[in-house]
Amino acid sequence: MDTEFVAAADPYRRELLAHCYRMLGSFYDAEDLVQETYVRAWRSYDRFEGRSSMRTWLHKIATNACLNALESRSRRPLPVGLGAPSSDPAGPLDEQKEVPWLEPIPDSLLDNDPAAVVTGRESIRLAVVAAMQYLPAKQRAVLILRDVLQWPAADVAEMLDLTVASVNSALQRARAQLQQATVSAEEVTEPSEADKRELLDRFVAAFEAKDIAAMVQIFTKDAVWEMPPFAGWYQGGEDISRLIDLNCPAKGPGDMKLVPTMANGQYAFGLYMRDGDTYYPFNLPVLTLTAGGVSHVSAFFDKRLFGTFGLPESIPVQPGPS
Repeated sequence: MDTEFVAAADPYRRELLAHCYRMLGSFYDAEDLVQETYVRAWRSYDRFEGRSSMRTWLHKIATNACLNALESRSRRPLPVGLGAPSSDPAGPLDEQKEVPWLEPIPDSLLDNDPAAVVTGRESIRLAVVAAMQYLPAKQRAVLILRDVLQWPAADVAEMLDLTVASVNSALQRARAQLQQATVSAEEVTEPSEADKRELLDRFVAAFEAKDIAAMVQIFTKDAVWEMPPFAGWYQGGEDISRLIDLNCPAKGPGDMKLVPTMANGQYAFGLYMRDGDTYYPFNLPVLTLTAGGVSHVSAFFDKRLFGTFGLPESIPVQPGPS
């Protein structure tokens, strides 16, 4: 039975990871819940009668595992979602490690997620996942099952032990709240591919040179910079650049190195800081790009993410031209 179960269930692992991530807002919690899902499914596989598909059955187990987990867990916010006004870049940094912050997820683990293809990956973007965290748990499940996975209302009702009318009502409320929370993020106009590349090149060049004047020009007028586990957030190119100038340990050109990656369907970087002849992990910024420049950066100060994203633990400094 073990071989049969693995062959039948394993193709859905990445899809289930994306599903649990949308529910929980944490890559690491999602991994744990996927593992729990497979253990539960394996233990009850001899009672699986095939009245639903393997995919539906696994999603039901995963959804219920997530709902049970959410009963004892707080929602995972980003700093900008805490409701406080933007912070003074010259003020002290307020680190709050006790807050269960939202975490990014590597694109490399979402490649086989059919829901990501169906929805154009919008449902996995940081702003959308962050907004989902403010929905009640069952409402969140209804939204994901109906709008992301595109399951019929009757199937969702049976899975969650609700009536079809209750599912439709929960979906309407969830859509309204999500649209209100993410409208500004979703109405932005993305740049062309050539303009994206030019903007990303400017971002890398400005940071690796610690060129504060160039940084100011990269961001949109109302750009937001946040960096969990620090609770503050900063708005506008001038304030963002001043924050970096005052708090970044880099002294000048060559002290920072950026390695490109992708998170939540967005461009991201592993940002390394130089110490002697080696670059070490510092943070992982995830960018939102618009036609007017970079409009949002969530820079995650969780060094575990470098391994999760397949980024090197360190990079040797290459000697410059003599």
